[in-house]
Amino acid sequence: MKTPRREDCVYTSCYCEENVWHLCSWFRSEAEVQLQELYVLFISNHHRTVPLWRQKSARGDLPVVWDYHVVLLWSRPSLDPLIFDLDSVLDFPCSLQEYTTQALRSDQDLNPQYHRLIRVIPADLFLQKFSSDRSHMKKPDGTWTMPPPSYPPIQTQETSTNLELFIQMKQDQGLGQVHSLQNFITRFSQDPNQS
Repeated sequence: MKTPRREDCVYTSCYCEENVWHLCSWFRSEAEVQLQELYVLFISNHHRTVPLWRQKSARGDLPVVWDYHVVLLWSRPSLDPLIFDLDSVLDFPCSLQEYTTQALRSDQDLNPQYHRLIRVIPADLFLQKFSSDRSHMKKPDGTWTMPPPSYPPIQTQETSTNLELFIQMKQDQGLGQVHSLQNFITRFSQDPNQS
């Protein structure tokens, strides 16, 4: 099955949600993959402090603590699920098992403010609904915290920005479903289309 190479992906550092949107778009147009097999994962929590290991911007084996991070899950029927993380030093893609073991690790030894929640959104819904004016990347004086992508912002006819609906982790708000890290691992280590 055809998958994109990391170096062929649209990528801008610190704009993971847009990188994943473009990755979903690539799968929609280039791959022989059913979009129903793809899920966008927003990793965050109520404190916006989520540690991830094996990130490009990490120092040694220390985690990077993001306010949120976005990756793509390919839940292949009868095969191990794959994770696409353009900010990771792990293989692209890597197995969900490798990603949970090496990048997510466990919440067990972490202070509760660092426990991860994962919002799981079907890729086709994400492609239809996601919109960002990139205002979250601007300082009060209007300058960028990190340089924006060279292409125009991703927007829908409904709104110029709804990124907050994806990042916040309230189960009754936003699109998709919110899982604790352990529930996510239990649920998606098997084929999510089966349950």
